[in-house]
Amino acid sequence: MVLSCLLGLSHAKCDFKAIFNFGDSNSDTGGFFAAFPAESGPFGMTYFNKPAGRASDGRLIVDFLAQAFGLPFLSPYLQSIGSNFRHGANYATLASTVLLPNTSLFVTGISPFSLAIQLNQMKQFKTKVEEIHQQGTSSCDCTSEAKTPSPDIFGKSLYTFYIGQNDFTSNLASVGIGGVKKYLPQVVSQITSTIKELYNLGGLTFMVLNLAPVGCYPSFLVQLPHNGSDLDDFGCMVSYNNAVVDYNNMLKDALKQTRKTLPKASIIYVDNYKVLLELFHHPTSHGLKYGTKACCGYGGGDYNFNPKLYCGNTKVINGSTVTATACDDPYNYVSWDGIHATEAANKLITYAILNGSYSDPPFPLHKHCDLQPIG
Repeated sequence: MVLSCLLGLSHAKCDFKAIFNFGDSNSDTGGFFAAFPAESGPFGMTYFNKPAGRASDGRLIVDFLAQAFGLPFLSPYLQSIGSNFRHGANYATLASTVLLPNTSLFVTGISPFSLAIQLNQMKQFKTKVEEIHQQGTSSCDCTSEAKTPSPDIFGKSLYTFYIGQNDFTSNLASVGIGGVKKYLPQVVSQITSTIKELYNLGGLTFMVLNLAPVGCYPSFLVQLPHNGSDLDDFGCMVSYNNAVVDYNNMLKDALKQTRKTLPKASIIYVDNYKVLLELFHHPTSHGLKYGTKACCGYGGGDYNFNPKLYCGNTKVINGSTVTATACDDPYNYVSWDGIHATEAANKLITYAILNGSYSDPPFPLHKHCDLQPIG
């Protein structure tokens, strides 16, 4: 398998003038921490040299996509200071679900900004953009107009989805795989109905990343029940990854059916699972060293993850004050904190997305944009 990207080809311009992203912590560029300010180091240590609202040491897939398109990083929709929405907006927030949560953030940690809320925010955004430009510069706030796109942007944008992991994992410990499978069809249905609504708003190109192999995540390997016979040759939980594959196949089939009802739309399914599984199984083949071991954590060992002490936190354990610190070489790891990918892994995933080899139908982005190198 080659995780590489075709860059530097000569095209006049990029078909996509903006990106609108819907998701959870895997693609949140600061929305959650705009609403609930609390992020601390060592998050952001690799690229931003400070916490930057991202659940990683550096850039996310959506950041690398923006860079490849020659666009600035997406401003979170919820960020009131310093945002610029001329090239899109990011509605993702950490701990978001596709389905409406039936609990509170302060009880279980699930974000109130589910996919339905994110869609409503997008609708409001479009309405506000149209209002500002209808008023004209003589009567509107010109500062606001300068930071919002033109109303024709919505048909020239890429709409990205990286969400569903929390629907899958948040109840695994309590109801098991069988219980989770019962409501996964609702998750898929909500995603496809959201695409249809965005299509009605003018969207034409949609990219949906499937679920990652959570059976390889250090946090789940530590917390979820399993036995040695459930582990594959690389230390990942077979039963949990098989359940993810079942969901991903369901999502792929649903997107295929949705294409038939939206003939003018491009709906791309991205096999993020396959790329990440390859990285977890064979990290050294792609310039990394560690698969199922977290860079930032506490406890050392095979996983370096302790559910009592999350990355960057300090607390008293067994009478001693300890801190979950980061490794010195996150560029050698697939997993940043036991739950999220490192910048290094996110870059490799983005390469696979850009060359189109993990997309169904194939969608090589270099044919739509004069891609910029991502350093």
